[in-house]
Amino acid sequence: MQLSFSFIIPVYNRPNEIEELLQSFAKLESITTEYEIVIIEDGSTDSSERIVSNYNSHLNISYYFKENSGPGDSRNYGMQKAKGNYFIVLDSDCILPKEYLKEVEKNLNTNYVDCFGGPDAAHATFSNLQKAINFSMTSFITTGGIRGNKNSVDKFQPRSFNMGLSKKAFEATKGFGRIHPGEDPDLSIRLWDLGFKTAFFETAYVYHKRRISWSKFYTQVNKFGMVRPILNKWHPSTKKVTYWFPTVFVLGIILSIILTSFNVMLPIYLILGYYMLAFSLALFQTKSIKVAFQSLIAITIQFFGYGIGFFKSTFYIGFLNRNPEKQFPHLFFKSK
Repeated sequence: MQLSFSFIIPVYNRPNEIEELLQSFAKLESITTEYEIVIIEDGSTDSSERIVSNYNSHLNISYYFKENSGPGDSRNYGMQKAKGNYFIVLDSDCILPKEYLKEVEKNLNTNYVDCFGGPDAAHATFSNLQKAINFSMTSFITTGGIRGNKNSVDKFQPRSFNMGLSKKAFEATKGFGRIHPGEDPDLSIRLWDLGFKTAFFETAYVYHKRRISWSKFYTQVNKFGMVRPILNKWHPSTKKVTYWFPTVFVLGIILSIILTSFNVMLPIYLILGYYMLAFSLALFQTKSIKVAFQSLIAITIQFFGYGIGFFKSTFYIGFLNRNPEKQFPHLFFKSK
């Protein structure tokens, strides 16, 4: 099959992000495959249209404005409008390294799949907070490689900040659902059920900027935790005991602190040992003591946010058998 790519990029009140992303498009190394850029303005009050128009002369861009209905629906809208036969979905807060498209093309030519995901990385210009959150979200000792490792070939769940999807797979699944976050693993699981394969393309990475504060990071990972029991309810075969690890970690910290009052010190020593390992790995990876210390904050927020969200959702969805959309309406966008 002759590939033609369509980049699908929803944006909501982030014109500055779109400009940085388009700047990186302008620096991409050339490939043999044709590509277009489809930008979907999701009901923004701070429009990106003027920024996009500045790049029309040297990039093949289509721009659409629609009512706000969330990122999943906006991606579906963009894929319906796209002219290519293979879609690459990006978040607006990503920046592409110059070799990105070459790596995607090379991977698809050697290991074609109808859906792929790539990793994210921190650019040297990112803030210390962004680098710390990136470490927490991507390190094997925090996420266990769920966001990507070279062994994740057939059962990797791509994330929509850096995700490829064939037109055939999109038409078969109707694309993303209304849940958010969680729309990307939900799509991956539905693809598997239909016989499609997913893969992790290790070399097709993006710089994921994550314009975020500590409080916003907590809200984000808390939602991730709440979404997972809903996905487990919808797709029981995908349940894993590892999804309980953040909750167990949080309970372990609380229990270990309580036990110190009874002079039982081993549990707290094990927790401290984990944090020392995390600090060492973050220092080795980032070459910054400040980032390494902030990484410990990020890890703590990630585990507590996800763990509490997961436990709360498991209680209401798993044990009380509540309707997910009625119990957690903020996790669902309304149909248009």
